[in-house]
Amino acid sequence: MTAIYLSALLLGLMGEIHCVGMCGPIALILPVDRKSKLKTAIQLTLYHLARILAYGTMGLVLGFFGRGLQLAGLQQKISLVFGLIMIVTALFPAVNRTFSARTPAFWARAVGRLKAAMQSYLQRRSYSAFFVMGFLNGYLPCGLVYLAMVGALATGSAWQGAVYMMIFGLGTTPALVLITWLQRMFSTGLRNRLNRLIPYAVALVGLLFVLRGLNLNIMFLSPGKKMLQVNEQKEKMYHKKIKKIQSKIHAPETE
Repeated sequence: MTAIYLSALLLGLMGEIHCVGMCGPIALILPVDRKSKLKTAIQLTLYHLARILAYGTMGLVLGFFGRGLQLAGLQQKISLVFGLIMIVTALFPAVNRTFSARTPAFWARAVGRLKAAMQSYLQRRSYSAFFVMGFLNGYLPCGLVYLAMVGALATGSAWQGAVYMMIFGLGTTPALVLITWLQRMFSTGLRNRLNRLIPYAVALVGLLFVLRGLNLNIMFLSPGKKMLQVNEQKEKMYHKKIKKIQSKIHAPETE
C-alpha cells in the first residue's frame, strides 16, 4: 500500500497549488482572531482537523465499496482505468470542462445549501464554528478531491480508504495555513499562475495508479498478483492470531 499512500501525499502536496487558487478565497475570509496568535493557531488547527476528518469519512465509505471490487478481482483494473482518466483529464482540459458543465440540478441545490450553511458560520469566531466550517468545507465540490476519492476506492479497504483521504487532506494543509497567515503574499495573479501547474500533478498521480494497475511486480509501486496473494495470506494469518489472542483473553479461567 506504500505506493497508494505516496500517491495520496503527492496529490495533496502538489494539489496545494490548486488549493491556493480554488480554496484560497475561503481561507482568506476565515474570521480568525488576528489579535492573538495562539487563538489563531487553535482556530486553524480545528478548521483543518475537521476538514481532514471529513475527507476521512468519505474515504471510509469509498474504501468499503472498493473492498467489494477487490473481492471481485477488479481492483487492479479500476486502478488502471482511473489512472488513465486522470492523465487524460490533465492533458486534455476540454474533457474535464465538458463533464463539469453537466452538473445535475439536485447536486447544484445540495452544494448551494452547503455553502449557505458554511456562510452562516463565517459570522462566528467560536472554536466550534471553526470546526463545523472545516467539516463542511471538506464536502464542497472539488476536482482534486474527486481524484483523491478515486484513490480511496482503489485501496479496497474501509480503513485504508479513510487513511488515504486523510493523508491527502494533510498534504493540502500547509498552503492553506500559509495563505491565512500571509494573505498579502498570495495575490489573485499568483494563484492563477500556480493553477497552471495542477495538470502536471494530476498526471503524475495518474501515472502512479496506472503503474499499480499493470501488475509489474515492482515492490510498493506496482505489485503483481503473486505479491497481492502473499499479502492477503499474511493478512488472514494476522487476523487468525488476533482472534486466538482474543479468545484466550475472554476464555473463562479454570481452577
